[in-house]
Amino acid sequence: MKNLTELSLSENQLSGSIPKGLAYLNNLRLIVLGGNEFSGHLPEQLCRGGKLEIFTVESNKLTGPIPSSLRKCSSFKRVRFDNNSFTGNLSEAFGIYPKLYSIDLSDNDFHGELSSNWGKCTNLTNMQVARNNISGSIPPEIGNVKGLLGLDLSSNHLIGQIPKEIGDLTSLVKLFVQNNNISGNIPGELRSLTKLESLDLSSNRLNGSIPIFVGDYVHLFQLNLSNNKFGQKIPIEIGRITQLNALDLSYNHLVGEIPPYLADLKSLVSLNLSQNVLSGRIPEELKSLTGLEDVVLSYNELEGPIPNNKAFINASLEGNKGLCGNVTGLQPCERLSSGVKKQSVAKRRKLILITVLPVMGALVLLYALIGVLSMCDKRRKVRDVERRDDGWISISMLDGKALYRDILKATEEFDATFCIGQGGYGSVYKVNLPSLGNIAVKRLHSSFDNTHPNSFMNEVRALIGIKHQNIVNLYGYCSNAKNSLLVYEYVERGSLSSILSNEVESKKLDWLKRVNIIKGVAFALSYMHQDCSPPIVHRDISSSNVLLDSEYEARVSDFGIAKLLKPDSSNCTALAGTYGYVAPELAYTMKVTQMCDVYSFGVLALEIIKGKHLGEYITVLANSSTKDHVQLSDLLDKRLPYPEDRVKEVLVFIIKLASSCLLETPKSRSTMHFISNRLSSMNPRPPTHVRRPI
Repeated sequence: MKNLTELSLSENQLSGSIPKGLAYLNNLRLIVLGGNEFSGHLPEQLCRGGKLEIFTVESNKLTGPIPSSLRKCSSFKRVRFDNNSFTGNLSEAFGIYPKLYSIDLSDNDFHGELSSNWGKCTNLTNMQVARNNISGSIPPEIGNVKGLLGLDLSSNHLIGQIPKEIGDLTSLVKLFVQNNNISGNIPGELRSLTKLESLDLSSNRLNGSIPIFVGDYVHLFQLNLSNNKFGQKIPIEIGRITQLNALDLSYNHLVGEIPPYLADLKSLVSLNLSQNVLSGRIPEELKSLTGLEDVVLSYNELEGPIPNNKAFINASLEGNKGLCGNVTGLQPCERLSSGVKKQSVAKRRKLILITVLPVMGALVLLYALIGVLSMCDKRRKVRDVERRDDGWISISMLDGKALYRDILKATEEFDATFCIGQGGYGSVYKVNLPSLGNIAVKRLHSSFDNTHPNSFMNEVRALIGIKHQNIVNLYGYCSNAKNSLLVYEYVERGSLSSILSNEVESKKLDWLKRVNIIKGVAFALSYMHQDCSPPIVHRDISSSNVLLDSEYEARVSDFGIAKLLKPDSSNCTALAGTYGYVAPELAYTMKVTQMCDVYSFGVLALEIIKGKHLGEYITVLANSSTKDHVQLSDLLDKRLPYPEDRVKEVLVFIIKLASSCLLETPKSRSTMHFISNRLSSMNPRPPTHVRRPI
């Protein structure tokens, strides 16, 4: 086929090596082989005709060095080598490409340094070299690529400082340099990057102060400067970034008070200022941030009452001895202020010091003894859980054994009249206790508990460290010879699937409630994937595992098959999940990633809008060549009135976003972090288009 100009075989299950004969097709301008199972080395003499413009082999199993012929392929315009196992010295493998506008080398094993020759590829708009073994410093010549929109150098071994020439990239939209060893200050020249939408410089060795010019980045929706050595105060100018969705300044040396101007960040969803030296009160003005979902302020020196805001009430606040409020773990403010209300902080510290000194030696011994006993007790509890001995272990401060007895009594030893739901794993009971009010108790079936001994502890491990308003709260758990119980908060309206299948109840779920449910699930998954360490993949996102409270707020539940991802593991597993929601790649790779949840979320979001599962229609939406022919009316729940224009725009936006979650190649799907940020930006009106991730 000597006259062949385009060869596209992407998104199949082709395996083996790429045929050497491709190198002899001199008229080829486009070779697209991504999303297959190709292995081995790339053929030598590719681009021998000098006409190859598009060459993509991403998401295969290719190895070895890049052929030397590609170094000289000056006709390149778009190249993707990402998500393979290519090796070799980066500076030797690639040359100068005057026509190149996009290159992705991420997720390989390239080493060496970034060459200054990249600065001669002046038509570049996108450059991604994340997650390799690149060392050395960032070449200042990068600043010559004036049209660059996206630069991702994250998760390498880069050293040195951020070149001031980066400030010449005035078109830059995304800058990711996290997880390196970059040091020094943020150069003042970066003040010109006013088009930035995402900036992540986390997990480096940057120091100095956070520059006030970040307030000029008015288009930012993500700012992450965590895990550095920034000192001094949080600049009040951050309050000018009114579109900001996520702000993470944790694990630095920031001092002073939290600026009340952060209350101007009305779009803020996630705020993390933990592990600093912040002092004073949490500004009362922050209670106006009604969109906040996740707040972490732990391990500072904060004091006084917390704002009357749901996110702050549920926030992570440990390690701040001076905070007070009507929240579990904090003493009431009235008690804290009594007796010492008029004393200054300095006087109070002096008084404490004078009082403690005579008994300091005894206290040291006492605390040492308590510490040893606590460690032994923790180890004993862990052993008890692994051996599944008789007894109760409580997550909260409740008396576990007493609570267990109360549950047995209240349910008349799990009489069927108290059962409110049954599934493949167990039965759920509604229990009313004088001490707690209504709670939900999941009792695993004995047969399932015997055949799936890990399911019980999977759910415990997944939920024990989670604190999010869109994830069901786990109060405690018990495992003995008779019962394996999980005790949750009671979520009044039950499962989303039961409501959607009920002709009367489903009509109460108007379009805005459904949009809010979709957002709630997205926020929960983004939290699990992005903010939990290790990340948690739910693996069974479906309408049966989403509960609705009295205000129709979503709660993700049932973590029985959840998996905590280990960075150094293949994370392979047996196929599990609810039929119709399982990502297609799990059928043949058995590899669990966050993209499995992304696919399930896409199915669920479309189900919420349609009012029922879309069935085989999902494949139509996942196919780029057929989805444009789908009518909006075919995807809407006919039981609801046709949406007005404003709501219709939101629904169209969500349908497009959900359809992108269904793409067959996992790498092509957006992350839940990206999706949740986009959903946050819909209020009050959605954007006119979705900017695809660079």
